[in-house]
Amino acid sequence: MVVKVGIIKCGNIGMSPLIDLSLDERADRNDIDVRVIGSGAKMGPEQVEEVTKKMIEDIKPDFVLYIGPNPAAPGPKVARELLSAADIPAVIIGDAPGIKDKDAMAEQGLGYILIKCDPMIGARRQFLDPVEMSMFNADVVRVLAGTGAARVVQNAVDAMIYAVEEGKEIELPKIIVTDAKAVAAAEFSNPYAKAKAMAAFVMAEKVADIDVKGCFMTKEMDKYIPIVASAHETIRCAAKLVDEARELEKATDAVSRKPHAGAGAILNKTKLMEKPE
Repeated sequence: MVVKVGIIKCGNIGMSPLIDLSLDERADRNDIDVRVIGSGAKMGPEQVEEVTKKMIEDIKPDFVLYIGPNPAAPGPKVARELLSAADIPAVIIGDAPGIKDKDAMAEQGLGYILIKCDPMIGARRQFLDPVEMSMFNADVVRVLAGTGAARVVQNAVDAMIYAVEEGKEIELPKIIVTDAKAVAAAEFSNPYAKAKAMAAFVMAEKVADIDVKGCFMTKEMDKYIPIVASAHETIRCAAKLVDEARELEKATDAVSRKPHAGAGAILNKTKLMEKPE
């Protein structure tokens, strides 16, 4: 059986470019067929409504993942309403601001995965250009991958795929990705590597607070530019910490690797020169 997975991307968080690729990292998985539709950087109600309706009415997947910033914002709320009314299981994947609406999402019959270490960017015109945006997101991706947060998301989505394959009712995930959940999924063998990854996660959480202060709470340009710049320096340091954590794991040949088999099963290995099983 081939499971059709629908992914709606509106706006961008660090997990957005990873969500589909993490399900089929070698592009040889034969049990899923993924369709992605999005509205680019914008996530206003009109853009979100257009792409969500197209997913529901035209693509008609076995389940839908909606991913983007702040699930409590007006645009994502439109997607939630449409997905709640559709006869398709759906999960909202977002960042920390969505936590305040988690109960409302559950009441709508939606699952959710809310990632606390996926921070807001320093979106001030005097600071942010395409290069800075790209480097910030590259650092966030390293934090998501290196702390285990991305694996939490991937495991949850794979569980939904396996439920469809087995003819079972999908149990929609209701997950807030914390530092503890992330590092548990990463399966560190070295306690110092685990500690570095936890520190990186907490630093990334703090980046969001700093950028909210710089983007929304500070009016003077001479004050908010250094604030958002400091947030970007913080995520850069967090990315360095996850690199250090992985190097510690590599030094003892204990990196946890979980590739997908061609039929979709998650395999496992730690030694570099062994085959995954």
